[in-house]
Amino acid sequence: MPPDPVTTLTTRGTTVAERARGAAAPQQAPRRGGRTHRPLTAVLAALVAVTLLGGCATAAARSGHAESADRAAPAVVTASSVSPADGTTGYSPTGAVKADAGSGTLRDVTLTSAKGTKVPGTLSADGKQWAPDGALGYGGTYTWSGTAVAPDGTTTPLAGSFSTVAPKRTVKATTNIGDGATVGVAAPIEVQFYRNLDPAAKAAAEKAMKVETSVPVEGAWAWLPDDQQGSRAHWRPKAYWPAGTEVKMTASIYGVDLGDAGYGAADISSSFTIGRSQIVKADEDSHRIVVIRDGKQVMDLPASYGKENDPNRVTRSGIHIVMGKAETVLMTNLAYGYENLPEKWAVRISNNGEFIHANPASVSVQGKSNITHGCINLSTKNAKTYFDTAMFGDPVEVTGSSVALSAADGDVYDWALTWDQWKSMSALAG
Repeated sequence: MPPDPVTTLTTRGTTVAERARGAAAPQQAPRRGGRTHRPLTAVLAALVAVTLLGGCATAAARSGHAESADRAAPAVVTASSVSPADGTTGYSPTGAVKADAGSGTLRDVTLTSAKGTKVPGTLSADGKQWAPDGALGYGGTYTWSGTAVAPDGTTTPLAGSFSTVAPKRTVKATTNIGDGATVGVAAPIEVQFYRNLDPAAKAAAEKAMKVETSVPVEGAWAWLPDDQQGSRAHWRPKAYWPAGTEVKMTASIYGVDLGDAGYGAADISSSFTIGRSQIVKADEDSHRIVVIRDGKQVMDLPASYGKENDPNRVTRSGIHIVMGKAETVLMTNLAYGYENLPEKWAVRISNNGEFIHANPASVSVQGKSNITHGCINLSTKNAKTYFDTAMFGDPVEVTGSSVALSAADGDVYDWALTWDQWKSMSALAG
């Protein structure tokens, strides 16, 4: 914890009556049984004392009642300070930094780096406080200058310096949805860290991550396994996003200590929109796909799904999401005898090789039987019609197959987990 801020005090106050009481001379008590004769010098001294007391009383009368007036007049106190305190080292670049004039005002405040660069900052409207406009840099030394002016005009120079933490390394993070994007109602938000975070670091990172929505949406972060030697957090709503929701994600990780991974390299953020609701109902037993847009059926297309008698070819049951699409995709499965086979109008729905795509070779059985290697086959015309409407984050709800979607099928299986399972994967759970 950094030491307390440096504080300078200036006081001012006077007590007239005390000087008057100190000037009065004591009198002798008379003897019993006779007159008391005092020397002339004693009489003169007494007259002088009376005169002094009279003068003090007159002065007090001009300013009010002597003793009560002295007790009611407070001393003038002005405090000026800078934070963090002079000599502080290893300070967070996002920590509280300010100059404070107390009951006075500030003048000509500057905070300067060791390179001579002035830190941009703002003086409060009342002139009492100054603070930088943003975060400071890592490994920097900063020095104060300026003046604090007390209400009585007394000036005190601002002084002191401090340094920020110099990390041995930093860790970068990215997100999967760009500013201004429009995505489907099942889209997860991903924050990818490019180093492995331990449990304490995940908790610190999660505290720094926030999702704000234009309408109330219940959701949570979960940490999913990552095979890229990093760490990965996803945020998903409990139920599908309401169509038209405006979303802002911020990960304020700059200045956050993430343990052995290092400090956060930079904050990241994204503002995007949830588009129309489009849900693909893909029932394997029906040999068709049905597309529901904003609650209305807009397509009902014959399809062929994965062959059920081979577990490696089964189209996985569960809620997939549209992950991307391309006019042509080269598909390879050496175990089944094909390599770089071009397929048209391909919409990826998992990372295990599942697509909704055109396949002229299976048109004769589409709507009748399931013979594919796990993809959902459509005719060229129907595949193009669907392709044109597909958007990242659209849910594809596959039902009727014998194998469920799971973590074994790639890194996006968010909707295969129950809500309780999802919440338990937060670094802050429990």
